[in-house]
Amino acid sequence: MSDGTMTREVGLLLLISVAALSSVFGQVSYSIPEEMAKGSLVGNIAQDLGLDVKRLKSGKARIYTGEGTEYIELNKERGVLVIKERIDRETLCGQTTPCALDYQIILENPMQFYSITVEITDINDNSPGFKNNKIKFEISEIAQIGSKFVLEKAADVDVGINGLQGYSLSSSDTFTLNPYRIGSSRNVEMVLKKHLDREKQEQLSLVLTALDGGDPQLSGTMQIGITVLDANDNAPVCIQAEYKTNVKENALKGAVLTTVSATDADEGPHGHIQYSISNVPEGALELFYVDKENGVVTLMGQLDYEKFRHYEIDVQASDKGGNSDVCKVVIEVSDTNDNPPAINIMSTSSSISEDVRPGTVLTMMNVQDPDSDENGKVHCVLNENAHFTITSTSNTVFTLVTEGDLDRETASQYNITVTCSDEGVPSLSSSVTLTLQISDVNDNAPVFERSSYEAYIVENNTPGLSIFTVKARDADWNQNARVSYILEDSSVNGVPVSSYVSVSADSGVIHAVRSFDYEQIKDFHFRVKAQDGGSPPLSSNVTVKVMIQDQNDNPPQVLYPVQTGGSLVAEMVPRSADVGYLVTKVVAVDVDSGQNAWLSYKLQKATDRALFEVGLQNPYYPPRYSDTLGTGTLQHVYNYEVCRTTDSRKSDCKFGIAGSQNVLIMDPSSTGTMQRIQSEKSILDEPDSPLEVRN
Repeated sequence: MSDGTMTREVGLLLLISVAALSSVFGQVSYSIPEEMAKGSLVGNIAQDLGLDVKRLKSGKARIYTGEGTEYIELNKERGVLVIKERIDRETLCGQTTPCALDYQIILENPMQFYSITVEITDINDNSPGFKNNKIKFEISEIAQIGSKFVLEKAADVDVGINGLQGYSLSSSDTFTLNPYRIGSSRNVEMVLKKHLDREKQEQLSLVLTALDGGDPQLSGTMQIGITVLDANDNAPVCIQAEYKTNVKENALKGAVLTTVSATDADEGPHGHIQYSISNVPEGALELFYVDKENGVVTLMGQLDYEKFRHYEIDVQASDKGGNSDVCKVVIEVSDTNDNPPAINIMSTSSSISEDVRPGTVLTMMNVQDPDSDENGKVHCVLNENAHFTITSTSNTVFTLVTEGDLDRETASQYNITVTCSDEGVPSLSSSVTLTLQISDVNDNAPVFERSSYEAYIVENNTPGLSIFTVKARDADWNQNARVSYILEDSSVNGVPVSSYVSVSADSGVIHAVRSFDYEQIKDFHFRVKAQDGGSPPLSSNVTVKVMIQDQNDNPPQVLYPVQTGGSLVAEMVPRSADVGYLVTKVVAVDVDSGQNAWLSYKLQKATDRALFEVGLQNPYYPPRYSDTLGTGTLQHVYNYEVCRTTDSRKSDCKFGIAGSQNVLIMDPSSTGTMQRIQSEKSILDEPDSPLEVRN
C-alpha cells in the first residue's frame, strides 16, 4: 500500500468513529504488534463487549471496514477477532504514531454497533537503510584538517525505539563523524582529522553504519570510497645521493658517463621529473650534458686529465611544480698517455773551452710529463756521442755533462740531441737539440807543410827578390792560430844569415837581402820558426836550403898555351908532320857551371884554313870527380893531371902541380869546369889528349 492510500484509509476510519459516537453502545481497544501471523488472536470481542456468542450469530454481527482493507475478521463462532491479513505498520501508517485501525461491529435485530480500535504497535522489522549503498569522494591530499564532507542520511521506517537511532563510522584514524542527533536538521558529516597522504594511501574505504534501537538492533550500511587526489607535496628524490663514474680522458664525444635517476611519490604532472645540470665547476659546463627526460649524463667535450682530474657536478631533478632534489655526480678522469715529456732548459752553456774537465755540467733541463704513473715516468738519452752523457739528479731535473776530452780541432761544434721518453704504452717522446760551440785553447803548435824546404835563386838577383814562401798551419783558432814567421839566428860562412835573406812575419815569404854570386856561394841553409799568437805561444821550425843557380856571367879563360905580354904563342911543327899531327893543345876553363861552362873551340883567324883545324869540344871530366857537396869545386888537396883521350896513340900529359896551386871548381852536375885559382903552370905532354882529373 502506498503512503497516500494508507493515509486516506486511516482518515476514513477516524471520520466514521466520530460520526457514530452518539449511537455507540460500547468501545473496545486492542493493541497488537504488526506482522502477526494470519489467524492470530486479536482479542475476545464478545467477552470484551459483554455479548453472547449467540447474539453475534443472530444479529449477523459483522465488521464494517468501509473502503479500507479488512485486516481483522470476526469469528462469530468463537466471538473473537483474528488477523485476516498481515499488517505492516510501516505500510499502514508510515511514520505516524500511534497507528490504529478503527472498526465497527454492526449487529442487526436490533441494530447495534460497537467501536473497536486496534493499535498496531511497531516491531523492529526494518533496518535502517541508505538510498545509495555506495558513495564516492575525491579529496585532495592537501585538504585541511577539519574539512567536512556531507554524507547521505539513512532512513528507517520503523518508529520509536525501533527507528533510526544514530550512525557510526568504521574505524579510521583519518576521518570521524560529527556528533548527530536524531531528528535534527543537521547533515551527517564526515570530518577530516588527519592529513591525507596519497603517496601512502591513495584509496580509502569506509563504512557508514546507521543503527536503530530495536532488539535485536538492526543496522544499515553504506560504503564510502575515498580517492585521494594528488597534490604536488612531494619533491623528487635521487635514488642515489652520489653517482660515481670513471672516464678516460680520451673518451669520445657522446660517451655515456652515468645515468641519474630520481623518483617522485606524486603522480601525473606532479610526479613527472626532468633533469638538468644545476652546478658545474667553472669552464666545465660545455663538457657535460644530461638528457632532461631520462637522466643520462653524456660527455660533450674533450677531457684533459692534466687540467682537471676530478669533476663534481650537480644534476637537479625537478617536477612540474618546481620541487626538486640534487643528485651529485662525481666524475673521475683517468689518465691516458697523451702528453709527451716537456723539456724546459733551465740553464745552458752555448760555448765551452776545449780543455774543460770531464764531468763539467753543460746544461740543466727540467723535464716534466703531466701524465700519471707510468705514463709520467721519464728517462732521457742522447744521440750517440762519446763526449757527453746525461744524468738525472731528481725525477724532473736532468743534466748534460762532458764525459771525455774535447778537441776543438777535431770538432768545433756539437749538435747534441736529447730525447726524453715516457714509459707509457705506446711511449711518447720529445727531443731538443742543443748546439754547443767548442772554444779554442792554444794546444797546437804551427806545423809547416813540409819537413824541409829547398829554394832556388838565380845568381845576380835583385836584392829584395822573393825567393820562396814557407807556410805553416795552426789547427787552433783565431789568435791561437795566427802564425808569425821568424828567421832564426845563424851564420853562413861566418856572416849572419839575416844578411842573406829575410822572412816576412805575416806571409812567410823569403826575400833575398843581397845579390848572390854562384861562383862565391852555391848554397846555404837556415831555419825559420813559425810561432802562433797564443799565450804562451807555441812554435815549430823548419830548415830551408837555398840553392844558387848559375848564370853565364863569366867568359872562358885560356889556361894553355900561356900568353904573356900579348905575345903570340909559337908552336913548332915538323915539316914531315902527317895529317892529324897534334900541333898544340888549347886548354880553357869557364868558372860558370853546367852548360854555361861548356866550351867549344873554333879557329878565328887562319892563314890557310885548309892546313889546320881545331877540335870542337872542353876536356871531359868524369862525374866521379865532382864535389860531393855539389859546390862544383874540387878540394884543393888533390893533384890533377891532364890525359889524352883513350883513342890517342900518344902518351898522357900531366900537370905536376900541387892541388893547392890549382883548384878546379865544378857545378853540381859535374860538368868538369875548372877554375884557375893561383899560378898557372901546365905542361901538355900529348897534344891530342883531353884533360882528365884524377886523385
